[in-house]
Amino acid sequence: MSRTHTIIKGTFILTITGFITRFMGFFYRMFLSHTFGEENVGLYQLVFPIYALCFSLTCAGIELALSRCTAKYIAEGRKKEACELLGTSLILTVSASCVITFLIQRYAADISTAFLHDIRCCDLLIILSYAFPFASVHSCICGYYLGLKRTYIPAVSQFIEQTVRIASVWLIYLYSTRQGLTPGISIAVAGLIAGEVFSSLYCLLHISRKQHFRSSLFPDPFSFLEHCHELLKLSLPLTGSRVLLNILQSIEAVSIPLCLQNYGMAVGKALSIYGVLTGMALPCILFPSAITNSVSTMLLPTVAEIQTQNIRGEMRSLTRKVICSCIFLGSICCAFLLLSGKWIGRFLFHSTMAGDFILTLAWMCPFMYTNTSLTSIINGIGKTTLSFLIQTLSLGIRISGVFFLIPAFGISGYLWGLLASQLFIFCTSLIYLRYYLNKEY
Repeated sequence: MSRTHTIIKGTFILTITGFITRFMGFFYRMFLSHTFGEENVGLYQLVFPIYALCFSLTCAGIELALSRCTAKYIAEGRKKEACELLGTSLILTVSASCVITFLIQRYAADISTAFLHDIRCCDLLIILSYAFPFASVHSCICGYYLGLKRTYIPAVSQFIEQTVRIASVWLIYLYSTRQGLTPGISIAVAGLIAGEVFSSLYCLLHISRKQHFRSSLFPDPFSFLEHCHELLKLSLPLTGSRVLLNILQSIEAVSIPLCLQNYGMAVGKALSIYGVLTGMALPCILFPSAITNSVSTMLLPTVAEIQTQNIRGEMRSLTRKVICSCIFLGSICCAFLLLSGKWIGRFLFHSTMAGDFILTLAWMCPFMYTNTSLTSIINGIGKTTLSFLIQTLSLGIRISGVFFLIPAFGISGYLWGLLASQLFIFCTSLIYLRYYLNKEY
């Protein structure tokens, strides 16, 4: 099977799964907003930067490094070493996740008051901390199979995670109400843990049935150290960039409600706007990106494989096709959201504010959908430092919008900053890839 067919097949499987899970998530967010209110949804969204930061610290970099190294090893015919890489990554990430779980539980109150500026987040963080060891197992096994360009296991595990998350929250809610209790937004965090537990168990069950995993999953001490060196050499820059980016994103997320208060809004109103933006409008804008995210997932190991084999013309052709396809998809989605954004806000979320946000955010679609693929290509050719620099500067633009534009123009200032940041990533990535492809090929 050609690389193009492999990418198309993998993209199709991941896209179908992505659309199904996002469709489920759409109604799940509607359930949360109708059941717990916009302010509680905002509170729930407030802990997600901490979740993203800890996930980046424990396994995001290892997952990308494992995917790239697996693709490289398979291209070189070193299947046993690829299995050993998976075992090494599991040891590293689960160990780091257990440490993170302990630290969050110990300092949850301090994080809530000093960083999130809301003590109500303390209990949510404690519950959330249990998800990280399971998320690490899930992430590593998916990274390995994506390196093989086999998307069945990642797709099924993603579906299981979303299904269990929604079903568990719904069942807990029904049980609580029938017992005369008033459930809080913390059950949504408990559902997130349930999803990670079941998806990781599914992944472990799958590899436990494979004979080659049982015989070569965990390497001898010498091979373990060798694989650690290789994984950490590639993953530490990725982890460092992800952690710094998530710190900046966390600062951004925490500052939005505070700057809205500086604009003149009450605390409850500021949290409500933040909840509508991050819990309703942005998921709507990101819904079609299931396609481009799937393409990006398949691109990284494919680009690494092409680079290993030094096939020059294929790299340029693949890059051109991907960029044109993503721009076309983004333009179609932009037009659709501009025409139907207000209706989506009123009908799906019962919020005119969500409809207004969707109209403004729709202009980002052609750039945002393409940027995921551009970043994946840049990471695939090993230019992770450049990718980090571009995204850091982009976040700098967004944070400038938070601190300078929100106090003057309200939430509209932040939306303008979002659009400017996506334009920056798009232009700088295109300029570099044009230079790189012309220089190398």
